[in-house]
Amino acid sequence: MSSSPLSGAVVLLLAIACGLSVANVYYAQPLLDAMAETFAMDPATVGIIIALTQVGYGVGLLLLVPLGDLLNRRRLIVTQLLLSTLAVLVVALSSNSFWLLAGMALTGLLAVVAQVMVALAAQLASPEQRGHVVGLVTSGIVVGLLLARCVSGAMADLAGWRSVYLLSAGLTLLMALLLWRVLPDTEQPRATGTYGALVRSVFSLFKEEKVLRDRAVLAMLTFAAGTSCGRRWCCP
Repeated sequence: MSSSPLSGAVVLLLAIACGLSVANVYYAQPLLDAMAETFAMDPATVGIIIALTQVGYGVGLLLLVPLGDLLNRRRLIVTQLLLSTLAVLVVALSSNSFWLLAGMALTGLLAVVAQVMVALAAQLASPEQRGHVVGLVTSGIVVGLLLARCVSGAMADLAGWRSVYLLSAGLTLLMALLLWRVLPDTEQPRATGTYGALVRSVFSLFKEEKVLRDRAVLAMLTFAAGTSCGRRWCCP
């Protein structure tokens, strides 16, 4: 990978950062009962915590990811990670259900930094290594998704549910600092259109590309199956 500004260590760091970002969306699934007890929430409606996080994530995909074509991606990634740290801290330190729900929505919104990191890795990788690099970075997302519930369930038993988010905030801040230090600052915005045009282009692509529609449906079904597992520990 000598012709690429991305070393193996940087690719690994991006994969870890992606995993941590996506894991923030899924930590809450085994913690719903504990959260409901802490804030005296109705067990029948506590699922709104997960719903708001997923809604935030969807909004982030639509509104935040296109910024990667307008802004310097290195700075955008670091900024989103710093804001993610604050959002996770809001969850960890929330004193009532309002702040909990607000923190979870913001956490989901900012977790789409993972998609920006994948795009940056693809652009900085040399052509002959691009598929390999994207595969490695994307694998971080999958690992983070799969391990999030196991890790959060175990930590909650040992130190309470807030410890999960306190640790996540510390690790996310560490990733922001490390990526600011190691990512090359040579990438420039590529799009010449407006932000509104970029957002609209998402719908145009979905309408015009059948492969994209097919993959979107498959991804929706896959994530629906994954998030429908039990609230305690991992899927059987």
